[in-house]
Amino acid sequence: MFSALQGLKVLDVSRFIAGPFCAMQLADHGADVVKVERLGTGDDTRGNEPKLGGESVYFMTYNRNKRSFALDFRKPEAQQVLRDLACEADILIENFRPGTMEQMGCGWETLHALNPRLIMVRISGFGQTGPLAQRPCFDVIAQATSGLMEITGQPDGPPTMAGTFVVDYTTALYATIGALTALAARERTGQGQLVESTLLESAASLLMTAIPEQALLGRGMRRQGNRDRYTSPVNTFQAADGAWVHIASGTDPLFRRLANAMGREDLLRDPRFDCANKRVENADAIEAEVQAWVRLHAADAVVEAMDRAGVPCAKVSTMADVVDNPQLKARNQILTVEHPRAGAYPTHGITVTLGDTPGGVRRPSPLVGEHTREVAAEWLGWSAERCNEMIAQQVIG
Repeated sequence: MFSALQGLKVLDVSRFIAGPFCAMQLADHGADVVKVERLGTGDDTRGNEPKLGGESVYFMTYNRNKRSFALDFRKPEAQQVLRDLACEADILIENFRPGTMEQMGCGWETLHALNPRLIMVRISGFGQTGPLAQRPCFDVIAQATSGLMEITGQPDGPPTMAGTFVVDYTTALYATIGALTALAARERTGQGQLVESTLLESAASLLMTAIPEQALLGRGMRRQGNRDRYTSPVNTFQAADGAWVHIASGTDPLFRRLANAMGREDLLRDPRFDCANKRVENADAIEAEVQAWVRLHAADAVVEAMDRAGVPCAKVSTMADVVDNPQLKARNQILTVEHPRAGAYPTHGITVTLGDTPGGVRRPSPLVGEHTREVAAEWLGWSAERCNEMIAQQVIG
């Protein structure tokens, strides 16, 4: 079946999460993504635990549907190979520290001159310019710098990082949007362009109303745990069996449904709770009423009662629950991939669903340099003899 991005050539010169995850979005929808890796050891994350058959599950999670081309970035001959590959690419994705690509003779000005149609996606912690441009950055550093960590956690607890690398993922998705937007612009202009996506800016985009609240009202957003900031009651409550449920009943219609399901119509007449703003002002009181009711029932019974009443509610799932989630399975969001070394392993599915040109998993994550010869022949037109020569010189591998 035809894929939406079939025929698109993408050069993935990135490591860790944000860059590889961006490239994988394109690969999942049919792009030919060539991952350029360090000769010998490959991507930094190949050593991360846990491992299956010696292969890192971490690496496999972000690098399916790609081919691997191994290169010794330190050698001038290898840097020329990288420029040659860029001349054949539609999109190049990199997330080195700003200035690194320029030191290798592969900066934007150079590559744009060689391939005017190239779209170069640059992912970094703080951007290519500005006073923090050269500072090293990972997801959690961006969470701390952006204020995202300051507003996450319990009110009486310390600032807390998110349970996953939410900034890396967000940055990757912004980078994907940027790449596809630049691709659409190229259809009209014939010219590629530079695309930037940064961890700090992506994190700042997640701050909701915190920026205008601080700048205009002088009011810093505070940590609220699992409590909603704008409506109530919306929070996580512990059930009789010790499990937790999250109930979202902040609007007036939803609160009426909740009160009726609880058999507590008297709450609707309580002046502290008769509109959304008052319930926010009296969040402790209304949440105490909900918690007392939830505590009388098992978590599954609470979920069923809320479902009958039309109130959004979910039991807080363990990872074991997620793996067996029937909705995820029905929507093909947990797939089994066959890897030559790791064997069969489950992973997340294709998140964006296209009705006519759906994405798919065509190949598992590659071994280091698994496709070097193949790509050299297809992209660069090299002969077997030329490949052998460059391998013998340890330029490629």
